[in-house]
Amino acid sequence: MGEVELSCLAYAKMYLHASQFPRCSVNGLLLSSSPAGAAVCITDCVPLLHSHLSLAPITQLALTQVDAWCSQTQQRIVGYYQANACVSDSSPTPCALKIAEKIFEQCNNAVLLMIDGEKMFPGCRVPPIVMYERKDARWTLKDKHTIMLRQWEETCSIVNQLFSSGDQTLLVDFDSHLDDITKDWTNQKLNAKIMELISPANGNV
Repeated sequence: MGEVELSCLAYAKMYLHASQFPRCSVNGLLLSSSPAGAAVCITDCVPLLHSHLSLAPITQLALTQVDAWCSQTQQRIVGYYQANACVSDSSPTPCALKIAEKIFEQCNNAVLLMIDGEKMFPGCRVPPIVMYERKDARWTLKDKHTIMLRQWEETCSIVNQLFSSGDQTLLVDFDSHLDDITKDWTNQKLNAKIMELISPANGNV
């Protein structure tokens, strides 16, 4: 596997998800709107659960719905992310490995990202992410230098702006959607807010 590129949109939503439920383990799916190829470009993510991550029926329901939505929006599931409840633990759990394996069956360059809670603070010089790839029939730690988050300082600034304006409350994960089906797990409102902030910072949308 070559380099993995993580968009500001995907990173911001992962970060907000972990921050919204700081005492819980959270997880989600990584999406790409790019065609299949050597490089993985993660353009978006879908926050899934913040409780009972190991419940297979809910996870299967979420995977099915996200897969159907991806088919409609020309996206594909290319990976999985998780933040553990214990901030000092960024190792993949059996649940993380099982879901990542299921994704790998459909995407042979799938990635598994673990959020490093100890590095989730303003001003962190590197993305608080530990990346794993499927190699030799197992998930192994990938060289941290092969993950790219373009314009890292601008991305951090955007995340800080979202927090200062209280926009993290806009994030809806699949768990919250199951509690109230009127809540939009595709997060169109939050996506629009993030893209609005990206545009002047990066000169594009």
